[in-house]
Amino acid sequence: MQINKKAGTVPERETAADLALINGFTKRQMAPDEVYTFSVILCDNDVDRDHERFTTEALHKLAELFVGKTGISDHEWSSGNQVARIYKTEVVEDPERSIVTGESYTCLKAYAYVLRTEANRQLIADIDGGIKKEVSVGCAVARRTCSICGEEQGSGKCGHVPGRDYDGKLCFGELSEPTDAYEWSFVAVPAQVNAGVTKALRDAPKTLEEFAARSEEKIARQYEELLRQAELGREYMRQLKNETVRLGQLCKAGIEYEELCSIVDKLSRRELEALQASFSYQLEQMFPPVVQMRSSRRDTDISDKEYLI
Repeated sequence: MQINKKAGTVPERETAADLALINGFTKRQMAPDEVYTFSVILCDNDVDRDHERFTTEALHKLAELFVGKTGISDHEWSSGNQVARIYKTEVVEDPERSIVTGESYTCLKAYAYVLRTEANRQLIADIDGGIKKEVSVGCAVARRTCSICGEEQGSGKCGHVPGRDYDGKLCFGELSEPTDAYEWSFVAVPAQVNAGVTKALRDAPKTLEEFAARSEEKIARQYEELLRQAELGREYMRQLKNETVRLGQLCKAGIEYEELCSIVDKLSRRELEALQASFSYQLEQMFPPVVQMRSSRRDTDISDKEYLI
């Protein structure tokens, strides 16, 4: 499965070792004043706004896969959209910082470089000024399992709803076994709460209980909307059944009223619509419409009774 997750950037000062790594990706040896470097948090192990999280093992695998990957904008895969490249990565753990699951916060930190060219002058200024801050990764993982039952989400074996609380335990998808890393992109809105624009998100949930409470409110609104739509569907089916029975009785289909009611109760919407159309056609054949115009015949024994309704 392909996924996109978001995080943020921090300007860095390159060292001789960094420059050596950068020159491993260049066609010619670059001088220190020709490159600009910065660090970026690609993703972490916290539950994000999509109710998903990378496992710590997945972060270590992604650290290997993202070395050398190009940076673009808004996941637009074109050569003209390439602006940066990752030259090294590391997995960083903060034991003093906990995530909503109670584990230590762990993130995948990457170091990237761009060329100091006139074309990149504004990009570098935006990174220095904190404008270009949030990023999103494009990668593939082999598994997305439910945190409640451990089954694959979307496989049909798991009936749990991501974001919902089950006996005090939050349901989310565990992203594991990365198989590929495509690119990372500068984006506008981050998905991961603990990365990128954390300082701007002053009302972000800080505890599992708060996270679950907000998710419950969202799910409750969605549930109310589903109930409303379901009621509309039931009303449509009721009217459809009544109309089908009425037309069946009018066209004298040869079925007793009770039997016809029993039949329509077992039919699907499409079957009911097809039966209703059939009854309507039979009625049109039995009672063809008469043109409401005075006859042009002048016979004195012709009356207008045929035009009376």
